[in-house]
Amino acid sequence: MKEYTDLALDIARGAGASFADMRIVDERQNRVYVQRRSLKLIDETESFGYCVRVLLNGAWGFASNTKLTKEEVAKTAQLAVATAKASAGVPKDEPARMAPEDAYIDTCVGPCEEDPFAVPNSEKAELMLTACDTMLNVPNIVMSWGFLQFIRMHRIIANSDGSYLDLTNYFANPMLQAIAVVGNESQDRSYQGGAKQAGYEFIREVDLVGNARKWAEEAVIKCKAEDCPVGTMDLVLDPMHLSLTMHESVGHPTELDRILGWEANMAGRSFIKPEMVGELQYGSEIVNFTANNVLEGGLGSWFYDDDGVRMFSFPMVKNGKLVNLGCTRETAPVIGWEKSTACCRSDGFEHFPINRIPNLYMEPGEDDSVTPDDLIAGVDKGIYIEGMGSFSIDQMRNNFQFGGDMFWMIEGGKKTKPLKKVTYQAQTTQFWNSCDGIAGRPYWQTHGVMNCGKGEPMQVMRMTHGASFTRFRNISVGGAKL
Repeated sequence: MKEYTDLALDIARGAGASFADMRIVDERQNRVYVQRRSLKLIDETESFGYCVRVLLNGAWGFASNTKLTKEEVAKTAQLAVATAKASAGVPKDEPARMAPEDAYIDTCVGPCEEDPFAVPNSEKAELMLTACDTMLNVPNIVMSWGFLQFIRMHRIIANSDGSYLDLTNYFANPMLQAIAVVGNESQDRSYQGGAKQAGYEFIREVDLVGNARKWAEEAVIKCKAEDCPVGTMDLVLDPMHLSLTMHESVGHPTELDRILGWEANMAGRSFIKPEMVGELQYGSEIVNFTANNVLEGGLGSWFYDDDGVRMFSFPMVKNGKLVNLGCTRETAPVIGWEKSTACCRSDGFEHFPINRIPNLYMEPGEDDSVTPDDLIAGVDKGIYIEGMGSFSIDQMRNNFQFGGDMFWMIEGGKKTKPLKKVTYQAQTTQFWNSCDGIAGRPYWQTHGVMNCGKGEPMQVMRMTHGASFTRFRNISVGGAKL
């Protein structure tokens, strides 16, 4: 492939580009979808293409193609150059520039113990049919469905810094859900662990069949449960639930392109300003968020981002204080930063890479002996929430409302009865500053997000969140119609 990347980069350099890269992406996907006792879909797809990105006279040019020949590569590079020249004629506040970065020559392959593409589709289908059938055998379950999705992503990135990267990652994404109807009430319950960068071994580890009956029974329990009470009370939230809360109220607000006003799609911009870094008390002193794009199994652990920056781990919130942002080689210099935090990714060869949420997680409590039951024991009246559900957040990522997947009333320090239709409302920094208890590392879990949408045209990205069980005080609960 190097003969093609050298050709594209030579054309860009010859035109006077200050930076250029070529990214070749070969992505294979396999999906098996089951509904009730019927196999609905077996899907095998593969896409291949490349793009050339050119920074010339402070403006970007971008072009992509699916035909890999020297003639087509040259045409694509020339089109990117022509686009950059045309873009340079458009007035702008300041020219685009890239933060400096070292050159890397590297080949990396992500974790995959059992190649998912070598496992027969018949075996995958049988697994999902058995899991769905197990759910349907529970009284009052009227629907069950699930899927398995596997992706192998192979990227080659070469840039004018001198980098040449050959990178392969595997992603495994299971889903299983039951829907119950009791009288006039319908509720659902689903697998909440998300995806992981792994092979088929992850599916065996999740044990969908072994857990199917439990999830189905809990859907029925929700139908018979009392509605959410209304008032101010304490919350104990499990790691799967917190993954969505942190995604929306910490992940997106700390994307520098939103802060700069470059991005306003999919729930808008951010209440954060660059000068708040090092000053804003985002949460209580026990709240620590880490951005870790070298997390083992993390969906955002791509070795190098699409700017050619080697990924690493860094604190986002330390002792409750905002100390960093997710940025790219283009956004970092705008606020005077010398280096990118390696948060530039694209969801395909045909899309320009943009600022994305890294693997972002909340650190567990310092005392490993603290258990979820200890947190619950400290609540006189409150609600325990498991899993992700509905959510809403305003255009500045400031005021939000979240639901969940399973709910329990807490009274006198004990879980007493199931609830349904639970929501809570808060303001971002008020919520995280109300945190006063976090269970220890043995209870820390991750959730891999496969469907983070952003940009126009829409790009869908993957990242992993994580947390231990966590307690929040005096949160407004109830009042929403679900």
